[in-house]
Amino acid sequence: MRYPTTVSELVTKVTDTARSVGVLWQAGLVPFPRLDEGLRSLVAVRKFGPFAGANHISARRDPQAVGLVDELGPLTFKQLDDRSNALARAWADRGIGVGTMVAALCRDHRGLVLATLATGKLGARLLLMNTGFAKPQLTDVAQREQVKALVYDEEFTELLDGIEGDRYLAWTEQGSRHQDVPVLDELIASTDDRPLPAPAKPGGFVLLTSGTTGTPKGAPRPSVSGLDSAQLLDRIPLRVGESTFLAAPMFHATGLSQSILSFALGSKVVLRRKFDPEATLRGIAEHRCTALVVVPTMLQRIVDLGPEVIGKYDTSALRIIFVAGSALSPDLGNRATKLFGDVVHNLYGSTEVAVATVATPEDWRKAPGTVGKAPVGCKVVLYDEHGKRITEPGVTGRVFVGSGLSFTGYTDGRHKELIDGLLSSGDVGHFDENGLLFIDGRDDEMIVSGGENVFPIEVENLLVEREDVIEAAVIGVADEEFGQRLKAFVVPAEGADLGEEEIRAYVKANLARYKVPREVEFLPELPRNATGKVLRSELK
Repeated sequence: MRYPTTVSELVTKVTDTARSVGVLWQAGLVPFPRLDEGLRSLVAVRKFGPFAGANHISARRDPQAVGLVDELGPLTFKQLDDRSNALARAWADRGIGVGTMVAALCRDHRGLVLATLATGKLGARLLLMNTGFAKPQLTDVAQREQVKALVYDEEFTELLDGIEGDRYLAWTEQGSRHQDVPVLDELIASTDDRPLPAPAKPGGFVLLTSGTTGTPKGAPRPSVSGLDSAQLLDRIPLRVGESTFLAAPMFHATGLSQSILSFALGSKVVLRRKFDPEATLRGIAEHRCTALVVVPTMLQRIVDLGPEVIGKYDTSALRIIFVAGSALSPDLGNRATKLFGDVVHNLYGSTEVAVATVATPEDWRKAPGTVGKAPVGCKVVLYDEHGKRITEPGVTGRVFVGSGLSFTGYTDGRHKELIDGLLSSGDVGHFDENGLLFIDGRDDEMIVSGGENVFPIEVENLLVEREDVIEAAVIGVADEEFGQRLKAFVVPAEGADLGEEEIRAYVKANLARYKVPREVEFLPELPRNATGKVLRSELK
């Protein structure tokens, strides 16, 4: 942790702390006048980590409150606490303890949640594996991170040949038998569920980067202060005792952070193993969900259902659509706003920097496509290629972020670039005259065509504004005359009759000539990973 070194930094720190306490009080996390409960919460988080600590406090606050609903039904916070006690004891008997690396290759369901709680109570580290990774990626990551135990869903069995260590099944198919691999439910049923003593040292999480350019890198999440929750609550009005439909996968920073925050708020979390847009609407209506957590491709599939299908379900309780994980196009955000009202909250961050900015519905109305402003406790600064700070609106620079939730380096010893204590996000962007941030693209995706800098996202956003285009991706390809030119990959809407020249003419009519794709290829869908990011390496 970097401590304040100047009077100005100290004043900022004190001001941010006061603001953070105010944000937490407004959300209901500072239980005035029962401040003893607040202190218990801080102690529990310090002992067992943010996930297990938050669930323990919610179980104490209201043992009968439902904490989780999945395909198998509801579980109260108390049931989650007791079952994770039993699982932790069973694992402790098998040698899992402080510092042990436990990997989870699971979809979103109670088994993953119980594994997360149990590792927290043991002081073990939980490595959250991406369910979309191929066998070589999973094997390489498991060897590099020295995985000693693996929790997995039965469907992924064939991917695990190269992974050593003890194995545990978190989800089994109906009717299947597994004599050689312990099943979590069976371990829990056969073990004492009394509370455990706090571990000598808290555990933690290791998240993985997307792996779109090679073997995924491990990004440990630091031990955090309870005040850091204010970073998400400052510009996203989640409240105690509500209900959240968590569609984004928990192995991703978005899903994990929102599940932790929901447990801290004593809010019910609704999970489904596999995303289905209409089933999501049904779940929102059934559980009167006040928040929906999605990545943009999920929101796209919901919006594409159209007003007639969406209108079949009562989503009137929905106050927040929390979008993160990849870029939200102006067109998609506007369509969602038209269908659901002013509820879209667009978060910008990354596995490494965590939270950077959030666009509120008011921000979006002013400037569709913005990622908003930094919440309390966060700082965003732009620098040019020489490390000089950029302060003028409209000037593109490299994005650097300061946050108490940022990581402290990859597990292999490498780190992201730092300037003035701020961490590079790997993106470039600009501020408008109102101080709202826009992301112009990845620093390594910039294309130099005829001496001009081009970022694919501008062309992509233009193309998806067309009603006859579902999605689009743009990359750079070699060109003898210009060095590089653009190539567009377009997914047409059903029944659309699109041609290459029509797309090129459309871009030419709206953007500079050097942004017109040299080639246009039509695809039935874009290659994406499990969190919706386009796999540009496959397009190349």
